[in-house]
Amino acid sequence: MAVKKKVAKKKATKKAAAAAPAKKIKAIANKMTKTQILNHIAEATGLSKKQVGEVFSELGDLITAHMKRRGSGEFTIPDTGVKIRRVKKPARKARMGRNPATGEPMKIPAKPASTTVRVTALKALKETIKS
Repeated sequence: MAVKKKVAKKKATKKAAAAAPAKKIKAIANKMTKTQILNHIAEATGLSKKQVGEVFSELGDLITAHMKRRGSGEFTIPDTGVKIRRVKKPARKARMGRNPATGEPMKIPAKPASTTVRVTALKALKETIKS
């Protein structure tokens, strides 16, 4: 007769430690200059100011490459809640309108098709503004 093997039960592993609490971010009352931003990030990350400047420069180049004519037309900056998109605006025909001040009819000229850039705040950024 065949002997049934007993399967050893595994002990339940401990769940992963709770995620580290989010870093408390204080509001900054005054607008920062480029130099102040670079200094602040350099101190917070331990990188040199030159390295931080190079990171921003490369980020700018990356965004430009995405926005170019044959680029993807969309770029999301990680961990910031900001999305940048290239938007095509269609051409508009000439039409008649009214001058809101005087009420007299006036001709509104045609506009050619154009491409523009739109920057959108994503959900994470919108929620920080609400709280």
